[in-house]
Amino acid sequence: MDNEELNIFETSVQRSFDSIVSDGDVRKWRDLGTVPRDVWTRVGEAGLLGVSIPQHYGGGGGDFRHEVVIMQELARRDATGFAIPLHNAVVAPYIVEHATEQLKSHWLGQAATGEKLLAVAMTEPAAGSDLQGIRTVARRDGDHYVINGQKTFISNGLHADIIVVAVKTNPEAGAKGISLLVVETDKAEGFSRGKLLDKLGQESRDTSELFFSDVRVPVENLLGGSEGQGFRMLMENLPQERMVIAWLAMGMIESALEHTMSYVKERKAFGKPLFAQQNTQFKLAECVAKATQTKVFVQYCTQLLVEKRLDAPTASMAKLLATETQAEIIDTCLQLFGGYGYMREYPIAEMYRDARGFRIYGGTSEIMKIIIARSL
Repeated sequence: MDNEELNIFETSVQRSFDSIVSDGDVRKWRDLGTVPRDVWTRVGEAGLLGVSIPQHYGGGGGDFRHEVVIMQELARRDATGFAIPLHNAVVAPYIVEHATEQLKSHWLGQAATGEKLLAVAMTEPAAGSDLQGIRTVARRDGDHYVINGQKTFISNGLHADIIVVAVKTNPEAGAKGISLLVVETDKAEGFSRGKLLDKLGQESRDTSELFFSDVRVPVENLLGGSEGQGFRMLMENLPQERMVIAWLAMGMIESALEHTMSYVKERKAFGKPLFAQQNTQFKLAECVAKATQTKVFVQYCTQLLVEKRLDAPTASMAKLLATETQAEIIDTCLQLFGGYGYMREYPIAEMYRDARGFRIYGGTSEIMKIIIARSL
């Protein structure tokens, strides 16, 4: 695949989003606390779901670079709360890499059309970054597992039809007792969802609690072929998830700078445009330099990922660098807007709130530092 192919894909993505996503839609989704299902269906019809799912399973047959194009386009439209990257590049790989052939054929085509939406359920009220501390259990009962427990902060939790759930199949075995089970919600008696959680930002990314009360799941829904493989699979897939977060952060950085450059060139203070003032120029020069440095490293890590050479410490560096830089640059940009930066009608205000979660989910900045330090 060459750059020309990616450029053609980028043009196609832009045209598709032009017809699907407007500024008014993004505001409406924030107010609703979710992106409506009919919008997901339209995105599926446009071929933007499952772009890196292999073609023989009904997907687009692309790779992570195609997912990056979608992430950047969402960021340009201040729509990073639309969890297409979670569906495409975080959850679908668990099924592509670890489900049986029969279930791949059954689920992946539906995920690519938007008929079925995907989520992954790891976090629990008493277990955030410490995955070994999860308490949701799955007990083998004949040809089924019976799940009991609770998950929280689950993105796509309100609408997901297929959920990869981290469970303890052997509560006494620590990390080696964790398994991944796929729950089809329309077949899961005893499964229920809590209300939408009221978040500081990214309101359109529907986030809820999930409850499992004697939910029976067929044994064949166990990913990886045997019990106890869940922690390994999570660790193998987390580098890509962290690259998703890094690219969304990078897209938001570029969007913030674009909005700010337009504002300071139009707005006047003390009789001249803000951009003509040395302080404004210096602040923006620093931001652009940091953004460029960060993007070069994130692009480098993406190439490693595509070549299957990206390790956990390097992915952690990408997430740490991108999200910390995101916070710093967006804060600087908001300051240049003055009082208007504090008004929600300006995208920079929404970005400021949205960005705060990036240093928490997918592994906090502190966890990223621990992973990096252990590699030294």
